[in-house]
Amino acid sequence: MRDPLHAPALIVELAKPLAEKLSLTTLPQHAHEILLGFLVYHFILFYLSPTLSKLICSNTYRSFNKRTRLNWHIHWVSMVQALFINSAAIYVILNDPQRKEMDWKGRLWGYTPASGMVQGFAAGYFLWDLQISSQYIAITGPSALLHAVGALTVTCIGFRPFGNYYGLSFVLYELSTPFLNIHWFCDKLNLTGSKIQLYNGVALLVSFFLCRIVWGTYQSILIYSDIYTALTTSSANPMGSLDEGRCTANASIANSGVSAESCELGELPMWLVTVYLVGNTALSLLNIFWFTQMVKAVRKRFVPTQTGGQNGQEKKSQ
Repeated sequence: MRDPLHAPALIVELAKPLAEKLSLTTLPQHAHEILLGFLVYHFILFYLSPTLSKLICSNTYRSFNKRTRLNWHIHWVSMVQALFINSAAIYVILNDPQRKEMDWKGRLWGYTPASGMVQGFAAGYFLWDLQISSQYIAITGPSALLHAVGALTVTCIGFRPFGNYYGLSFVLYELSTPFLNIHWFCDKLNLTGSKIQLYNGVALLVSFFLCRIVWGTYQSILIYSDIYTALTTSSANPMGSLDEGRCTANASIANSGVSAESCELGELPMWLVTVYLVGNTALSLLNIFWFTQMVKAVRKRFVPTQTGGQNGQEKKSQ
């Protein structure tokens, strides 16, 4: 499947030196999407969200302190990104015929322009997230910075290409993000303990558990299995038997402007395996930690305490 956003020749040429230095073969074809995403998310953070907030909920917004306003805008960026990237990933997963035909070799080294587009916009968001998490670490916290570093690293590895197939699967982590943002917005709009927050809280816990814990763990096991297969295939010539599978999976490269040399399979460096596995595992552990925090947050708002019932807790929260 083709990338609907054609890469400008100038940006392709500017990205080539960095791509060659980092061995990110398909990066030049998607550098414009990384840049576009990075700029759009900054536009939402500093211009669109403040403008709309002043028009739609002026009194509430003006009562926020500087810290809350920044978090408000960050959550709106997260909301827009999640809705867009989920839609794009699901569309490509369901409609990219080349992706559906990939075997384990294709899942590790395969590439299609459409999947590269999704990873390009995802990388743009994580690059934006890395800057914001670093710049405002006192507000976002160290876990957000760790998440940004790990997510950006794993996403960019997809431009080798490596794990591009699984990159789209892991994008679906974001299916729970809109519910997380709505939960946060309810607290700021004086809807703490309301039925809206209760129903959304249930949807948040269910979607987070299914998307990030169940689906994420399942996809992690699959890629770990494929990596193990690649490392143990044909002990006499570990990588020799993989050439045909990788070039077939990357047949679409010829239509994307990427050099045909990217079809040549050399080796599976242990540093690459280590970086990918460490990054992916770290994200999985963070998801488990965040899930426990979400459960505590929902219980705090809706489970009656010993000193007072649910109604008393709701009044105290409001």
